[in-house]
Amino acid sequence: MQIVRGIGIAVLSLSVWGGAPASGEEAKPEQLIDALNGVFGAHAKMRAAHTKGICVKGNFAPTPEAASLSKAPQFAAPVPLIGRFSLGGGNPAASDSQKDNVRGIAMHFQLPDGSNSDLLLISAPIFPVKTPEDFVSLLTAVASKDKDKIGAYFKAHPESTKQGAWLKARETPASYATADYFGVHTFYLTNAQGTRQAVKWKAEPVGGFVGLSDKDAEAKGADFYAKELDEQFAKGPVQFNLFAVLGQPGDQDDDPTAEWPADRKSVKVGTISISGLEPAATCDAGIFDPNALADGIEPSPNDKILPMRSQDYAVSFGRRSE
Repeated sequence: MQIVRGIGIAVLSLSVWGGAPASGEEAKPEQLIDALNGVFGAHAKMRAAHTKGICVKGNFAPTPEAASLSKAPQFAAPVPLIGRFSLGGGNPAASDSQKDNVRGIAMHFQLPDGSNSDLLLISAPIFPVKTPEDFVSLLTAVASKDKDKIGAYFKAHPESTKQGAWLKARETPASYATADYFGVHTFYLTNAQGTRQAVKWKAEPVGGFVGLSDKDAEAKGADFYAKELDEQFAKGPVQFNLFAVLGQPGDQDDDPTAEWPADRKSVKVGTISISGLEPAATCDAGIFDPNALADGIEPSPNDKILPMRSQDYAVSFGRRSE
């Protein structure tokens, strides 16, 4: 199942095998969750993807520049946060040393009015599919274990090879704390004056990216991230600089399989500080929803994957809560 490892399935938090939608039909949330279970199996009381993870707590402190971009409360004053580091895919025993699997961080920024504004990032700047229908088709092909069907899918959807290639070209992150994380979707920020700006998010570890060679990663074994994170917390908070990458007129806002040009300006909007562990039940009590956003942040209306994620997460949460 090497092909599964590189397709970035894990960016979704999502029992019966549902199959692909008929041509021209929209994929339903239940179909996508069934498709994920068809590849990874259904694990009781667990997420269908990003199954292996660690719940954490911390805070977010904005920079003075943040409020010039967005009127969202987390960009006006520091707020606490609850987050979850995770590995991609639906295998609860996934190896931390697996190179071509995304790492993720999902966060609830806890706002003064009691609501959350969520931020979900992964360790690659691109998603493997453009639409929910493509995602179900990809998973259906992979679950079949038929090389011809898998090959036919990738021939028809070359964009689905990009994420795996990107991950394989880099070293394996040595820690959740030393990976860099990206937002694959476009969001629009609005400030107090009504100025609107397209952005993509990026979080960089304060100490810089630290990776492992293939040999060193293999020697670490399957479960070294939790111990490594404990050692990091013993030294102090794990910190990331959060940047808003500024889009320009003409930059696509509907295709999470494509990157913006590399010369786009970035503005540091704050520092994410992860201070310690939190009980898993805290993260499992709800969902991290990329469309749960404070006033001043809105998702691109042209992205077909974004609305699907909220629907799938809700269905998945219902199933694992049964």
